Amino acid sequence: MKKGKNKPGEGKLAEMSAPGRHFPLWTAGLLILLLFAAWHFLDVRAGAIQSGDRFLLSWYGVLAVVMLAFLGGAGYLFFEKKLALETVFAVCVLGLGALYLTVLPPLSAPDEVSHFISAYRLSNTLMGQPGTDERGRVYIRKQDAFILDTDLVPGESLDGLEETVDTEVLGQTLTECTYRKIHGTGLLGTGDQEMETTVKPPVETTPIAYLPQALGIVLGRLTGLGGLGLLYLGRLGNLLCYTGAAWYAMKRLPFGKEVLFGVGLLPMTLHLAASFSYDTMVLAMSFLLTAVTLSLAFGAADVRKRDVALLAVIMGILGPCKMVYGVLMGLCLLIPVRKFGGWRKWALSALFVAAVYGAAMILVNSRTIAMYAAETESYVGWADEAGYTLGWLIHNPVKTLRLFYNTVLIKGEYYHLTMMGNWLGNLDPVLDVPYVLVWAMTIVLLLLAMKKPGGETIYFSGKQKLWTAVVCLGCAGATMLSMLIAWTPASSGHIMGVQGRYFLPFLPVFLLILKNNWIALTKNRDRGLLYFMACANGYALLRLFSIVSIRI
Repeated sequence: MKKGKNKPGEGKLAEMSAPGRHFPLWTAGLLILLLFAAWHFLDVRAGAIQSGDRFLLSWYGVLAVVMLAFLGGAGYLFFEKKLALETVFAVCVLGLGALYLTVLPPLSAPDEVSHFISAYRLSNTLMGQPGTDERGRVYIRKQDAFILDTDLVPGESLDGLEETVDTEVLGQTLTECTYRKIHGTGLLGTGDQEMETTVKPPVETTPIAYLPQALGIVLGRLTGLGGLGLLYLGRLGNLLCYTGAAWYAMKRLPFGKEVLFGVGLLPMTLHLAASFSYDTMVLAMSFLLTAVTLSLAFGAADVRKRDVALLAVIMGILGPCKMVYGVLMGLCLLIPVRKFGGWRKWALSALFVAAVYGAAMILVNSRTIAMYAAETESYVGWADEAGYTLGWLIHNPVKTLRLFYNTVLIKGEYYHLTMMGNWLGNLDPVLDVPYVLVWAMTIVLLLLAMKKPGGETIYFSGKQKLWTAVVCLGCAGATMLSMLIAWTPASSGHIMGVQGRYFLPFLPVFLLILKNNWIALTKNRDRGLLYFMACANGYALLRLFSIVSIRI
């Protein structure tokens, strides 16, 4: 045979193995997801037959098609186009967040009804209307009353209705009836702008925490949408705000982008981001504070005035949302003094950030702080018994430490599962993400935090790791302390009321300090791991829809 000639079939084989013509390995995830979609279709079908709601079949079909198409596009961006991680992150959060927004309907997230009422009050103010009456009850449109009591129909009145055990809120217990209510109601309004009050109380915090949601509600009211339209637009506003802030945070990060990406794809993170919860603003500002601090500590040559102003704005928003996260301001001490231009400029910058934070706290939370500081007796309403006070805790340090120790031993597993998103909805154990999937995502986060091949730089020194760990533990301790005082009865031997989602704001920076020279990966599989998490969310959503469909 002459040189340069191929054997029969060789050219075809070479063509199939050429770059761009191979069967992409990542598409195997789509095929597996397709099989799971077909499997859970059986559950949806059973629910549709039993309830008579045939629309569930078409809804599930649309969900499955959209899910597979979206993840196919995400895989293309991940592996074929190889776009920057922050770009793919924004696409994934928006896409998956919108699906969570749909599968887990409005007011199904933790405490979401109170957050909705708070956003509604702010929407009244933005539209130049009274937010509340003289009793502090929030005005809502009469046509939106059915949201807070689903025994009503759109247009019926809530005036005079007192909240009882029979008062039902749309989505708080997520069942097939919730889907039926949404399907039968639709998004359009009645045109009636008459206002009335509701007994559901708002959350007293900085109004900035509800600005994205309130803007969505305002848009819905101006365009004539009904109660459901307001709910979906308000949630969408929150999701868009979170996506923008988290995208900018990832863009600012000098390293560890994949870690923030992974935390952003946790089911609990996405569920909160696509709800009315002010935890969304807390997450966005915490991630942004982490990113800006690390970029100034390890990336930027100097700290500029606008950097200090940005840190002050972040703390001015984050602090009043939840006071316990003020501890995260300690991350600013990672920034070397020389980058400020000397101790004088460092002191002035620190004073400015602290002053903005303090002013925001006084403006929003002064009464709460004064109440806890002066409290000599405590009463826990839900338990109908006495609770712990700050004075008691200070005078009984050993017993206080024992409470914290017992809590870690008793509730540690619960914190882990609820941080990752094992129970979604209003912490509903029926709406669960499988335990094996929760652990798979946990392992993925740890792998993302490990050192990669190719001489990856470890930026944190030993002292910086230690200080960051102290800040994270301090934030966790402050969270537990707040619930010990506000929620735990004196008869309890451990702290009650703490949920794993409260640890999400400092999870990325905690994972970043785990990188070390002792454990290093032989290959960089970050994109594959992140794509697995995206597909895992796809599976979780298909399964959740099937669970709700048969929960009759």
